[in-house]
Amino acid sequence: MKMPNQSDGCRTEHIIELTQSMGYSFVDSFCGPGGIGLGMKKAGFSLLLAFDHDEMAVKTHNRNLGENAIVADANQITGSEILSRVNLRGGELALFTGGPPCQGFSKQKRGAHLGDKRNHLILEFARLVTELRPRFFMFENVAIFGQKRGAKYIDEMDRQLCDYIFCRHYYNSADYGLAQTRQRFITVGMRKDQKTFFIIPPPTTKHWRTVGEVLHGMPEPPDDFTVHPDFPNHQRARVSDINIKRFSFVPQGGGWQDIPEGYRLECHKKADTKRGGWPDVYGRLDWNGQCPTITGGFDSFTRGRYGHPLHDRPLTPREAAMIQGFPNWFVFRGTRADMRSQIGNAVPPPLAEAIGLSIAQSLLIADDAIDGEELMRRCFPRKDPIQLQLYSSNESASKKKSPNGQTLILGNLKFKQAYALGTSK
Repeated sequence: MKMPNQSDGCRTEHIIELTQSMGYSFVDSFCGPGGIGLGMKKAGFSLLLAFDHDEMAVKTHNRNLGENAIVADANQITGSEILSRVNLRGGELALFTGGPPCQGFSKQKRGAHLGDKRNHLILEFARLVTELRPRFFMFENVAIFGQKRGAKYIDEMDRQLCDYIFCRHYYNSADYGLAQTRQRFITVGMRKDQKTFFIIPPPTTKHWRTVGEVLHGMPEPPDDFTVHPDFPNHQRARVSDINIKRFSFVPQGGGWQDIPEGYRLECHKKADTKRGGWPDVYGRLDWNGQCPTITGGFDSFTRGRYGHPLHDRPLTPREAAMIQGFPNWFVFRGTRADMRSQIGNAVPPPLAEAIGLSIAQSLLIADDAIDGEELMRRCFPRKDPIQLQLYSSNESASKKKSPNGQTLILGNLKFKQAYALGTSK
C-alpha cells in the first residue's frame, strides 16, 4: 500500500520499519474484536492495551492479537489507571484510538441521537484523551455523526480538547481496498506541541474491489449448519424454506420487489415504493459490485442487502468478515449473535491501517526520522499557486489540497525553508 507522491524514503515498508524501530505504541478503547488494533499493528504500532465492556469481543481480540485486551467500562476506567498498566507517564503515549458505540447516531434509528444512553461515551473518550495526553488520537464513528446528529458532541469535544488540532474527514472504505461502501467520519487529533503535519491518506486502490473478487474461491458452508473445517466462522444461517423460496426469485442487485406478489410478505404487498419501501430488504448482492455497509444483521434477508450473489442464502460470518477486510485466520468467538455484532461494528482493518500509516508518518516527521520539508515540497511543489498559512500552537489548523489531491493538516510547523510552502509568513 504505497502512499503516492512521496520520496523513496517514505515508502510504506520504510514507514512501518521506522515506526517499529521508534517504538511507537497505542492504546485502543472500545476495541471490539480488534479492527483498529489489527490495522494499527500492520502499520507498525505496538499495542500496549485494549479495552471494551463486551467480554466476548475481548476474547476474540485476545485470541487473534495477543493477550493485551481487558474487559473495562469506559465510564469507570481512568487515564491514570491506563498509564499505570502500560508503564507510561501522561504525554508519552504516541496514539490513543477508539470507536465509541455508533448506534445512537445511526440514520437507521430515528431520533436515537436525542436519547440513546450510549451517546455520552463520546465524551468519556474525550475525557480519557485529556487524562492521557497522547501525541495523536483517532476517533471513529458513523458518517452521520459528522452532521447535525453529532454537532453538540463535536462542539463539546472541541471545548474539552483545546490542546489538539483536528483533522475531520469522511472516509469511504471502498477507497482503501474493501468491497464495501462503508462510510465513516473519523477525527485525527494532533497535539499542538507536535512540530509536524498530517496527510489524509489517499486512496490505496485505483479501482474499487468487487464482492466477487473477495468471495471468489470460497466453498459453500456445510448444509448441516456446522462450521466449515477449513474456514473459521463459515457457517450457514438457519433460514426458513419459504424465505429461501422468496429469495430465489431475486436477481443480483435486486430486492423484494422482484419477488412474485403471491410470495411477498403482507407488508410488502401494501408498500408504497414511491416513498422508499425498504429497497434493500431481501436484497441480493451484485457479484461485480460493492456491498453496502455491513451491520450486525448481515445474515438475515430482512435486515438489508446481504444475500449471497450466487447462492440462495445470506452471507456467513466469515464472508461478512472478509468483506470487512479481516483475514481468514482471524477467528471470532462467541455465539452467532456475538459474531454478528463484532463483525458489523468493527472498524475495517485496511482503513485503520491507512490512517495509522499517515499518523506514523506524522510522528516520524516530528521526531526528525523523516524529512518533513522534502515531503512537503513533493506535495506542494514551488510552482503550486496555493497559498498556505503556517499556524502557531495556539491557532487553528489549515487544511489545503495540493494539485495531486493530497490533503495536509498543518499544525505547529517551523520549517527553515518556507518558500516550498508558498506561505507569506
